Amino acid sequence: MSRRPITLALCAASVLGAARPAIADELLLFAAASLTDVVKELGATFEKQSGDHVTFSFGASSDLARQIVAGAPADAFFSADVAQMDRVTEAGLIDPAERHDVLSNLLVVVVPQDAKTTITEPADLTKLKTLALGNPESVPVGVYARTWLQSLGLWDRVKDQVVPTLDVRASLAAVESEHADAAIVYATDAAISKQVRVAYRVPREQGPKIIYPLAPVKASKKAGARALTRFLASPEARPTYERFGFIVLPQT
Repeated sequence: MSRRPITLALCAASVLGAARPAIADELLLFAAASLTDVVKELGATFEKQSGDHVTFSFGASSDLARQIVAGAPADAFFSADVAQMDRVTEAGLIDPAERHDVLSNLLVVVVPQDAKTTITEPADLTKLKTLALGNPESVPVGVYARTWLQSLGLWDRVKDQVVPTLDVRASLAAVESEHADAAIVYATDAAISKQVRVAYRVPREQGPKIIYPLAPVKASKKAGARALTRFLASPEARPTYERFGFIVLPQT
């Protein structure tokens, strides 16, 4: 009996097996709340290119860092400030060689769209009854805002009016719902809302140095985690970041 049909069948099976794509990675990205919209869009692009699937956990970087240190199964971390990335790095969970400082941002003061509130200078914040702010003890946007106000000698004059929130999006929502007279948020968050208007922009040279670092989590053994962080820090991602209003930092 001829063995040829069996040989051909084995060859065909081998070719079909080789043509099958590698198993896709299921990736979990922990990212600052202010990155929600832009990272979702970039994540969809990455999925199409890589075949991997990306899910997200958005929130205050301080809370995300705490979760990672406590053992949360994140594959990558995109923080809104250096301090929270340092916290995870010092816990031995991030390789410093894999960190990238990717973005910057600006602080703005927002008020309800139809409010008659005018803020022509920072001292006008002292006239407000309520000022929504990411918790200034831990949430990056709140820490940045407190640092800015302290540099102007205004913090002690406004701190009693501060309504601390869980993250920057919660501060934005407080103004959208008119539960706060104003909020200090990132310019990129103000840009996505039609229910608030920018009453004051903090000049970049006067505000704190805002940096968004990105890194894969060392415990993740998925190749896709490194591929995702490379993509998010790549020139290809730059136009999307800029369209959402972020300042893209030069990569070295």
